[in-house]
Amino acid sequence: MFDALYISATGMQAQQLNVDTIANNLANVNTTGFKKSKISFTDLMVREAGRLAPSQEEAGIVGGGSRLGAGVGIASTSKLFDMGDLKKTESAFDIAIQGEGFLEVTMPDGSSAYTRGGTFKVNRDGLLATSGGFPLKPNLTIPDNAQNMRVDSDGRVRVQVAGQTTPVEIGQLELVRFTSPSGLMAQGDNLYRSSTHSGEAISGKAAEDGMGSLAQGFLEGSNVKLTEEMVSLMVAQRVYEANVKVMQASDEMLGMINGLRK
Repeated sequence: MFDALYISATGMQAQQLNVDTIANNLANVNTTGFKKSKISFTDLMVREAGRLAPSQEEAGIVGGGSRLGAGVGIASTSKLFDMGDLKKTESAFDIAIQGEGFLEVTMPDGSSAYTRGGTFKVNRDGLLATSGGFPLKPNLTIPDNAQNMRVDSDGRVRVQVAGQTTPVEIGQLELVRFTSPSGLMAQGDNLYRSSTHSGEAISGKAAEDGMGSLAQGFLEGSNVKLTEEMVSLMVAQRVYEANVKVMQASDEMLGMINGLRK
């Protein structure tokens, strides 16, 4: 009986985290470049059941070798990097990645983070940077007298400088990919860091060798599908209610035992 209480408690706890994850997905349904999270469940460690009574064995119930589960736990929380819909903005500083890949960003401590694109700007050092001010890698310096910026699908960046008729190429944006992008660690602000689960970053040229291409004047929308999340929310709620019922039934049965008279 006490096992049933504990098992139902693990189910309630797991479904609460599931609901929290779904809630975060729904809250970011309109966030540019947001990638939804997914919870994976696993059964907890099993234990050996005690030796059954002879009458139970005669009834066909497996004896001392039977194993009982101990509830449910969270196996992992991972990001799904399915591509979101591209939204046309016509802004030269809006850049999306169409296909696989990430842009590399240099963080203040010198480490690297990765982004799927978004609205960029020129930071105080004159470098092309994310909206948070973190420069893209390799560093691309935008001249003060630049009038227009052009980013080709293969990552070449050119600017129109005042007084010149021919655009000036200032560098090339490269993309990186990972063996297991679901293992990336989200840092907020549409940034991710590599981990042992994601593997090392693999650099490559945009639009080549399976890498995605860059789309200037577009933003990638969230990959959250409202209908799917609402269905998942209802299922999680029903499972939570079922575990509550198990706990209530176990409590009532314990009450009956406590109320027994000799």
